[in-house]
Amino acid sequence: MAGSWDGSHDTGSQSDESHQFDRLHIEPLYDAFVCPLTKQVMHDPVTSENGQTFERAAIENWFKECRENGRKLVCPLTQKELRSTELKPSIALRNTIEEWTARNETAQLDMARRSLNLGSSESDIVQALRYIQHICQKSRINKHVVRNAALVPMIVEMLKSGSRRVRCKALDTLRIAVEEDEDVKEIIAEGDTVRTVVKFLSHEQSKEREEAVSLLYELSKYEVLSEKIGSVNGAILILVGMSSSKSENVLTVEKAEKTLENLESCENNVRQMAENGRLQPLLTQLLEGSQETKLSMASFLGELALNNDVKVLVAKRVGSALINLMKSGSILSREAALKALNQISCEASAKVLVDADILPPLVKDLFTVGANQLPMRLKEVSATILAHIVNSGIDFDGIPVGPDHRTLVSEDIIHNLLHLISNTGPAIECKLLQVLVGLTSSPATVLSVVAAIKSSGAIISLVQFIEAPQRDLRLASVKLLQNLSPHMDQELADALRGTVGQLGSLMRVVTENAGITEEQAAAAGLLAELPERDLGLTRQMLDDGAFQQIIYRVRRIRQGETRGIRFVTPYLEGLVRILARITFILPDEPGAVQLCREHNVAALFIELLQSNGLDNVQVVSAMALENLSRESRNLTRLPELPPPGLCSSIFPCFSKQPVITGLCRLHRGTCSLRETFCLLEGQAVEKLVALLDHTNEKVVEAALAALSTLLEDGVDVEQGVAILCEVEGIKPIFNVLLEKRTDSLRRWAVWAVERLLRTEDIAYEVSGDPNVSTALVDAFQHADYRTRQIAERALKHVDKIPNFSGIFPNMG
Repeated sequence: MAGSWDGSHDTGSQSDESHQFDRLHIEPLYDAFVCPLTKQVMHDPVTSENGQTFERAAIENWFKECRENGRKLVCPLTQKELRSTELKPSIALRNTIEEWTARNETAQLDMARRSLNLGSSESDIVQALRYIQHICQKSRINKHVVRNAALVPMIVEMLKSGSRRVRCKALDTLRIAVEEDEDVKEIIAEGDTVRTVVKFLSHEQSKEREEAVSLLYELSKYEVLSEKIGSVNGAILILVGMSSSKSENVLTVEKAEKTLENLESCENNVRQMAENGRLQPLLTQLLEGSQETKLSMASFLGELALNNDVKVLVAKRVGSALINLMKSGSILSREAALKALNQISCEASAKVLVDADILPPLVKDLFTVGANQLPMRLKEVSATILAHIVNSGIDFDGIPVGPDHRTLVSEDIIHNLLHLISNTGPAIECKLLQVLVGLTSSPATVLSVVAAIKSSGAIISLVQFIEAPQRDLRLASVKLLQNLSPHMDQELADALRGTVGQLGSLMRVVTENAGITEEQAAAAGLLAELPERDLGLTRQMLDDGAFQQIIYRVRRIRQGETRGIRFVTPYLEGLVRILARITFILPDEPGAVQLCREHNVAALFIELLQSNGLDNVQVVSAMALENLSRESRNLTRLPELPPPGLCSSIFPCFSKQPVITGLCRLHRGTCSLRETFCLLEGQAVEKLVALLDHTNEKVVEAALAALSTLLEDGVDVEQGVAILCEVEGIKPIFNVLLEKRTDSLRRWAVWAVERLLRTEDIAYEVSGDPNVSTALVDAFQHADYRTRQIAERALKHVDKIPNFSGIFPNMG
């Protein structure tokens, strides 16, 4: 050779490359070294009976073809017949060839060494790398030659080349060199080579990624390198991504998967895989590993952040194993299992864990005292798991947690929970309160919890948590009390009323200016559930200035000036219900009337009537307007007529009544929305009529009840009917009667219709409508006692029942 590689052989298959390198010689090639059949240098020369020399494999194949084809056995060179297939090894020639080959390979290897330089041409470097691949594949001994010649670090250096072809070929050469050779792998393990190879995994060129992952697969078979690969920042993350990629080459995906499988031999790698979403190795070791490994994997699982879908999968795979570990005697095992169960417990995984029988040991751990009791920090973890599970909505009433078919809502279990709440620190108190929140959120279990709380007299101590400085503890307490309030409203009102301060604390939570939080929404909901006619509680709120703050917050929400969209609806509903309390004490509390006037509360409720999509707000607003409207008759100032003169008193026929203008048609006095809460003056009638067509029966009922104040005794009913006619409200009221949606709604509709039918024109027009008659007859026959009486009077107005046929006693 002339000191460089023949560039004409840069491409070709691996087999072509082998032949090419076999034809490259430093020393002259003697004809005696070449097999006449293969035209290649012989490796195992043998001599036939006629003295001709061949490569053993080639001549044996010739003899085989002669026999199979039925030909005479002849020499392939002389074509003369041979008597025997006996072959004699040419030992001297073989030794000579081997010496010659060794000298050539040494020279070629030296040339390759000189070419492995970043200053060499791309073709020379690629050819040198191909030659190294060739000799490594010829025999394992040659790999030692490559290693001893210090070529491995030089190949690694080629990874820095600016040529993609050189980098790919260097990666491929390293892969071939390390195959089944731990000595070469040890060289790779030194220095920063592994980190360099890992960097190729994120290269844009897919060929480099393929070569890099193939090399890493070979390296990962060596345990020391397996650990080193995992120690490279991002290596496992990238491999996990490649193993699940839909865009990578199939072979690359397969190699990435196999590499990860090899890396699983190292515990740290298993942890990293779990952190990057590949949980299966960790779960397998948790199930099948030694006790020490199980403990280690459980401990690490307890530190992982998992999404809910993954929590369910993990619970299904190892939930039972963790529960068994939790029940073992070792405190370390119990701690590791509890922390892992804490990480995988959520509403989604609750049923899986309950089916795995987690509740009995969990409850036992919470309540056990004495030698085997858990430290308080682990009881807190148990309480947290229990809180996660009970907030899932499962019916715990039928799931046993102890002997004698005791369940989570058995009286003694609830009493034990209440006892723990009263005798532990804030962290565990918060979790235990959350357990009670979950149990009281379910209609199936709330009554059992309420009964146990009542029997224990614990409501006073539960209310005290409203003043806790810890926000989480305060939130859990408020949410629990909110769940209890529909069933214990008076007990809660009694506990909050007085000078202890919980009511004020609750109001401070409701009105704090930190946006709208879950705690504020829950606190508003709790206050909203308290008995609306509890005069003492409402007066205390009035004296504390609570209603002014509520009005301010409602108006800010309506103007879009508050932050916190998530809880705005329950918060606003709670505020409106709290504000509506003031309208229930108007007849008994002048201060309430004064507050409503100063802040134009009636106008605010009329505005809230138009809160489309917020049915509860519309219901409460209509109820408040009903109360305000009913109070109008007491607040309207009737005109003062001047006393009659002497002539008028003597000759009344000559007297003339003075004409007073500007009076309210309905109340016959001076009215305004702000001062007397008159619906007519506030133009609320039309808005209430519009709500009669609402799909929610409660909204319709509240609107109809408010409209009914226009037809009650104490106002000018004829004018009330006229006002309803003007806003086209008569037909919608009759439609409510015809729809027969609920018994309560029918009661209001029958009452309103009877009042309307007192007007002859309306009665005459309706008398010909069989649908109205049928609806009234149905109410007359099937409604409650009071409604049947009213329906009878309505039927008399349309001449369906004669006036002399009164069936019920006359009740005014």
